[in-house]
Amino acid sequence: MGATSDNIQILKQKEQEILKMGGDAALAKRQEQGRLNARERLECLFDKGSFRELDMFVTHRCTNFGMEKVQIPADGVITGHGKVDGRIVFAYAQDFTARAGSLGEMQAKKICKVMDMALKAGAPVIGMNDSGGARIQEGIDALSGYGEIFFRNSACSGVVPQISAIMGPTAGGAVYSPAMTDFVFMVKKSAYMFITGPNVIKAVTGEEVTSEDLGGAMAHNEKSGVAQFACESDEDCILQIKTLLSYLPSNNMEDPPFISPKDAPDRMDASLDTVIPDSPNRSYDMKNVIRSIVDDGQFFEPHQYFAKNLVVCFARLNGRSIGIIANQPNHLAGCLDINASDKATRFIRFCDAFNIPMLTIADVPGYLPGSNQEWGGIIRHGAKLLWCYSEATVPKLLLITRKDYGGSYIAMCSRHLGADMAFAWPSAEIAVMGAEGAANIIHAREIKAAEDPAAKRREKIAQYNDQFSNPYCAAARGYVDAVIQPSETRPRLIDALEAMATKREMRPAKKHGNIPV
Repeated sequence: MGATSDNIQILKQKEQEILKMGGDAALAKRQEQGRLNARERLECLFDKGSFRELDMFVTHRCTNFGMEKVQIPADGVITGHGKVDGRIVFAYAQDFTARAGSLGEMQAKKICKVMDMALKAGAPVIGMNDSGGARIQEGIDALSGYGEIFFRNSACSGVVPQISAIMGPTAGGAVYSPAMTDFVFMVKKSAYMFITGPNVIKAVTGEEVTSEDLGGAMAHNEKSGVAQFACESDEDCILQIKTLLSYLPSNNMEDPPFISPKDAPDRMDASLDTVIPDSPNRSYDMKNVIRSIVDDGQFFEPHQYFAKNLVVCFARLNGRSIGIIANQPNHLAGCLDINASDKATRFIRFCDAFNIPMLTIADVPGYLPGSNQEWGGIIRHGAKLLWCYSEATVPKLLLITRKDYGGSYIAMCSRHLGADMAFAWPSAEIAVMGAEGAANIIHAREIKAAEDPAAKRREKIAQYNDQFSNPYCAAARGYVDAVIQPSETRPRLIDALEAMATKREMRPAKKHGNIPV
């Protein structure tokens, strides 16, 4: 009895030492900065009392540079599992207070173990990154650790959702694991990602740039597109992660969670009947259309700062999760370009991997013209969009609200790329190009020879509009299944989604295709 009591006491003492993390001073500094420590972040993520820590007693075994005398509690990372809104989730959080959260051999093994468990269990895995990078004293063993993590990121991809929260510095090789995950959240003013930091850049190129400008949350949300979410604080970051999880299944064998809707499935919205401006050159906000259609007007938008000419978001239709891809006329007239193509492609592949039906809302005049787009590879990037829509086998719905021209008509999930049901508003203009451009090409000689070329041009534009700039030619060919009144869009989409809920579609057997990356 006494020996058992002593052993329990030893266990408690060891636990208490590890729970001190980097010590009182380091933890106090985090608090002063308004940032949560690694354990607080996990407590904030998981349902109260559900988190179970694993590998608390793991220690490094490095003896170089006096490291045998250095204690690193939990080897700088806390790993385990728990429940988020009642569902199992695996997670790890790097502890910056413990040797700057640097990654060595054993920290990597802890992270790999929890990823392996998530894969076996079919549960999401969340990584909270806050690290000074590779533990230099461990040399090649630290690099090996990164490689092992990358390998598992690839193995988990498309099987369980992988989410990265960048909550502190993340540099060098450490940035690649988040980039291989499905979604990256960054906390403003405290999170940084870059391959080479400002000091190295200055030494090599002479360029002076701050950490914030180079790799801060907004830099990667607005410019690079590496991150999908910019968060105001650690707490806001974790809250947004939990919101994202509410739309996702736990793995690729499950359907997304069903949330009983409060919004009536047969709700009509008369405002949609007047949302399209009279002039084809005037814009409108596609997000207002989305709000009018989805349950309770609520949607969750990744990449809201990147490639604003295209909106991607999660929402629900009659309680079912959907992914929405929509042109945004308010920005670049909703044209497709390199960044919009990349943004849509990644979102489409995620939805398809995790059984999330897709709704595409098209109002697109074409591809953004310019030498920068051509030299930047718009052909290659645009081809990704064609590829991924064609590859996707989840239910695919299409709604055409206004312009849908040329190659961009095909690219926005047309019937030809596998849309299961295609709807158009009466205002839809489905044609090879806009009426003005078409009239100038088709009737060039006639216009030039006319006594009043301007009047003749107007006449031919009006003629082309009447004949082709409408949804009825496409409907006559069966490329559009129904021309619908805008106000009835929500019930029609819900009916279509329910009709296609049991969709099964096979593709030819192959190892994998060669996507034009």
